Amino acid sequence: MNAPVPPDGMTRFLETSAAQMLDACTSCGACVEICPILPQAGLTDTPAEEVMSGILATLRTGDAIEGPAQAWAAQCDGCDRCVPACPEGINPRSMLLVANSLSARTRPATPELFRKMSRAIKMMAAMQMPPDDVARLMRHKASRDAPVVFYVGCNAVRTPHLLFNTMYVLDALQVDYEVSGGPASCCGIIHTKWEGKLGTAERVTDGSIDSFEDYKPEKVLSWCPSCQMHLGEDLSGFRETTYEFDHVTKYMLQRGAELQALMTNPVNMNVLVHAHEGMSDLGHNVVALLNRVPGLNIVDVAWEAGYTCSGANPDLPPGRKADTRAATMERARQPDIDALVTLYHGCHGQLTAACTREGIPTVNFTDLLVRALGGEPRQDALAAVRALGDFRAMAEAVMPNLKANRIDVDPDWLADLMPELLTSA
Repeated sequence: MNAPVPPDGMTRFLETSAAQMLDACTSCGACVEICPILPQAGLTDTPAEEVMSGILATLRTGDAIEGPAQAWAAQCDGCDRCVPACPEGINPRSMLLVANSLSARTRPATPELFRKMSRAIKMMAAMQMPPDDVARLMRHKASRDAPVVFYVGCNAVRTPHLLFNTMYVLDALQVDYEVSGGPASCCGIIHTKWEGKLGTAERVTDGSIDSFEDYKPEKVLSWCPSCQMHLGEDLSGFRETTYEFDHVTKYMLQRGAELQALMTNPVNMNVLVHAHEGMSDLGHNVVALLNRVPGLNIVDVAWEAGYTCSGANPDLPPGRKADTRAATMERARQPDIDALVTLYHGCHGQLTAACTREGIPTVNFTDLLVRALGGEPRQDALAAVRALGDFRAMAEAVMPNLKANRIDVDPDWLADLMPELLTSA
């Protein structure tokens, strides 16, 4: 049964989590010592205990993070190395989420980020899809009971072809599901961690959980890694729920034998698979799924920094991100690689843009699954738009879809906005 959330539920949850972490933490600094972003944060010579003291002070008082702790918390890319390092069994990645959220109440990292992001998501969805497809991906309220909910989150709607590819696979497995997504189905991580608007965060997160429960599902399958981390890890215990929450790749892998039997169309390619250190299980899921595709040869896996290519601060920490990205690109250029396989929506957007400049073919893992099933992957509508090379021409090209979705904008205004939209600002 749903447990009612009190009016100050998010604040109370975070403060309770902070108190539990304070009770368990011994300030040993093991999580800081193993952290790979210390050089980029300028903390190589700073004692780990000094860094931790600032985080613990915020957990204790709720005040803004200060000093070396602020540099550490701001540069965290969610890589996960700290989690197994803690001798007390604390999740330091979640500890930083709690500390950042409490700190952001008085010192927001990115004010008004969600408002800007929501505008961009709605515009990009309308640019790429007819109204029926927009409605399907951005549905928030239940229209019927469904045993499975495919939760696409909000930012992933920028790359709708990946979501429709995923639905093609679910359809092939004859899954009875409904879709929940768009800004109205946000997990709340931006309101919580980056904006510090805990009252708004509570309403957003609680509303999304309520919308899941309305379907009376057995499973909610997420796509976005940030949603997976926020709802599945950081806010574990915030609400009692009646469903199992996990990533769609895990579900596909659980039904891997059935899927493999259906994938009878060879995909004869030698590929480099892009993956992330943080939440590495999702990368391993994708590798295991692709190993079932007939004809496909995974030559190598390029593990990059962090848990995703995108987020509120997609290029932090700069040096570490640049190093791992350079290694990925160099490996993808080698003659034994036919294409670089992208992971999530943010990864696909960044890598496709970078690889196009260098003439490196890219393909998302969902495209390969659809091909193996004998289908035609959904077209990347933005790829053709980007290829025009001129922002005014791009604006003119998407006007028919915008008008079909009843969005009336001036082409010159949209041309000026295009650089922001196409860089996922």
